[in-house]
Amino acid sequence: MTARLHALVGRLQVPQTIADAFVLFTPEGEREWAHGWDPHYPGEPVGADHGSADVDAARRDDTEPGTVFETDAHGSRTTWIVTRRDRPRYISYARVTAGGWAGTVSVALAPFGDVSEQGAVVTEVEVTYVLTALVQSAEGELQRFADGYVEYLRSWERDIAGLVARRGSSRA
Repeated sequence: MTARLHALVGRLQVPQTIADAFVLFTPEGEREWAHGWDPHYPGEPVGADHGSADVDAARRDDTEPGTVFETDAHGSRTTWIVTRRDRPRYISYARVTAGGWAGTVSVALAPFGDVSEQGAVVTEVEVTYVLTALVQSAEGELQRFADGYVEYLRSWERDIAGLVARRGSSRA
């Protein structure tokens, strides 16, 4: 079998400055809006307090290329590696889920016009997944992910807009 590569590109808009939007696509920043997203780092207990003094200072910059972290979802563990960072415009990751998929995820950010209709700054985010099923049995799930990719990114957009609204209402 020759594994099929899925290259998925989509865009969403984030009502934040580019610098604030970039943080939302980092391992720790995604905790704020992605349900169930709980990255942990090799050597740290799951659920460790990442702001505590006992965390290695180098690990605090979760965007440093070479940073390794893991996530658990749908009964599988995925290992992620930050491969490139150009703060605040770009970050990319390699990811491997044993027995599932492997590939890359990149996030490119750019200003989107000057302001939204509500007068807020907006950043356009292009998210690219390039994935290959590692085993034939994972191909169907990967195809379903590819088929739902547009809606997947729309859910990100809604979740991030919800976070921004909550932040705004808590600051009022």
